[in-house]
Amino acid sequence: MTDLVTLGQRLRHQRKSKGMTLEQLSEAVGRAPSQLSLIENGKREPRLSVLEAIAGALGVPLQDLLRPEAPSRRAGLEIDLTRFQESPAYEALGLPAVKGGRRLPADALESLVGLHRELNRLLTEQSATPEVARRANAQLRIDMRERDNYFAEIERAAADVSRSVKHATGPLSQRGILDIAAQLGFTLHYVSDLPGSTRSVTDLVNRKIYLPQVASGKGHDPRAVVLQTLGHFVLGHPEPADYGDFLRQRVEANYFAAALLMPETFAVQFLKEAKADRALAIDDFRDAFGVSYETAAHRFTNLATHHFGIPVHFTRVHENGIVYKAYENDGVRFPSDVTGAIEGQPICRKWASRTIFGSDDPYSSFYQFTDTSSGTYWCTVHIESTRSGEFSVTVGTPYEHARWFRGGDTSRRTVSRCPDPACCRRPPAALVDRWAGQAWPSARVHSHLLAALPPGTFPGVDAQDVYEFLERRA
Repeated sequence: MTDLVTLGQRLRHQRKSKGMTLEQLSEAVGRAPSQLSLIENGKREPRLSVLEAIAGALGVPLQDLLRPEAPSRRAGLEIDLTRFQESPAYEALGLPAVKGGRRLPADALESLVGLHRELNRLLTEQSATPEVARRANAQLRIDMRERDNYFAEIERAAADVSRSVKHATGPLSQRGILDIAAQLGFTLHYVSDLPGSTRSVTDLVNRKIYLPQVASGKGHDPRAVVLQTLGHFVLGHPEPADYGDFLRQRVEANYFAAALLMPETFAVQFLKEAKADRALAIDDFRDAFGVSYETAAHRFTNLATHHFGIPVHFTRVHENGIVYKAYENDGVRFPSDVTGAIEGQPICRKWASRTIFGSDDPYSSFYQFTDTSSGTYWCTVHIESTRSGEFSVTVGTPYEHARWFRGGDTSRRTVSRCPDPACCRRPPAALVDRWAGQAWPSARVHSHLLAALPPGTFPGVDAQDVYEFLERRA
């Protein structure tokens, strides 16, 4: 299929290459010059019989007129200009349309099309809703599941770095972090004026990594921030091409940092001994390597299936029941939207990720079996407090693997029938009868759920702040 503007351009190009005027062509095909002019300007769709007559008069195959590409670079620019000026975004500006005929200088045509392309790119970027992130995240989770969340190439890269600084075992010290940075040709600088939209800034010219003097207070391990930054360079990441690439690079950099903080050889040996004692515990794993509970839980998902054949799932759920992070390769059915995205969805009230918030002692070790439509799962849950509220961090596995974990003999058990609305989404009939039509809640609208994704190569980062910061430091 050829659009009318391209068809008109090809017709005009062929006519002029034959040295024919509109009048001469109209006489040859028995059509008024005004009708042919409308066709050449993309304003009228010609019948096939008319096109066949035109092709015959010009002495060219009909297919030459119907080819989808522009007949010349100039014609292609004129086609682009026409399309851009017919877009709703341009029409909304109320500006006059510029004709792209031969009277328009080539450099002016180039400039106009270039400006339109940049305007269109910015508008497209700014109009990208969180759906872009949800789809990219859903695809990334599929890729992680196919690999059982184990990245052999990143494990090797982390092991090479550990060997280069002679790190043996145990928690990675600040001295070890400095040695790794130096080994890779970077120096670390702690500053008080780091741009607010960043956790670190790297000066690639002078090989300096700038970090905040004070921890962010959001649960970020300062060592992990440095190692994540270094991970981008060790793994050879180019500037992200799109949001999906940006997410993938972050996952890989986070994996690299965890693989250094909890080296595979020693982490697997620790877990092997714990499994033999039927005492696998994320708490012990965390304490052995001096990392956060969430880092230990993530790292466990990297190693559990690949090395021990234990399928797992992981969630990070806010106290309001909304999923912030999730991963699974054990068949558990997370709530999801039409894009397949899990993040942003409310988790079942009967799942351990939610029931822990209502327990008598939510800050102690918490274990639970949950019967679901896809099987029975055992979970261990821990609560972490942040400035954004409390989050439950959950690691779960199918019933038959619970025997390897401390707490695998818990008597706590619930039944979840989600996605059946009667499970926990639909209020009990007695409450509906009493309060339906008698309540008017004022919703707390989360505007960020509707906002556009932050534009830029690194979403959410203010490039001007970064460049001005580096200019001051340079």
